[in-house]
Amino acid sequence: MQHLAVPELAHTTTRPIHWVATATAVSGVIALTSLLQPGAATAAQPQVRTKAAPVAALPPDPAKVHFPLDCGPTKVLVAKRATGDLDGDGRPETVAVVHCDASMGTPPDAAYVLTQAADATEPRVVATLVDPKERLTVTSLAVHDAAVTASMLGYSSPDVPSCCPDVKSSAEWQWKGGAFVRSTPSGARTV
Repeated sequence: MQHLAVPELAHTTTRPIHWVATATAVSGVIALTSLLQPGAATAAQPQVRTKAAPVAALPPDPAKVHFPLDCGPTKVLVAKRATGDLDGDGRPETVAVVHCDASMGTPPDAAYVLTQAADATEPRVVATLVDPKERLTVTSLAVHDAAVTASMLGYSSPDVPSCCPDVKSSAEWQWKGGAFVRSTPSGARTV
């Protein structure tokens, strides 16, 4: 087997002088680059204006409303509530089912739509969906896809005692042409 003789190369063996020379060269490059920095930019930067995210409006609070319901010496009780944007203005409305807080019997319910303007301090009633004169009890309430739906118990005649409603119905209200329009949802039935 034949071995090739390679002469020893002087630059492959490191000596302290090599390290000093390398450190000096690197320091010189760093010092030189700090002196040769570009000047300050003088071109005007385009102003980017960002629109602030809208603050989510809170739905109107039924506890802050004076309802058009005469309860005499008893107070108005909020039995149910549902919220959603009913008129498409981007602000939520609240539908509140209320009745007089009677100690006995079943007082009739009323259902009102509440709204609150961005600059107002208190909400206000803008529509009556169920009038207490109808003698109905709202058993369920929901707001979905800008529509209000409710299931109700009522009476077939004034002769039916208040304890025993004999009619079950459903209704749906949607904001159309500046008013809430009532319809009977599909699948609704009367008992």
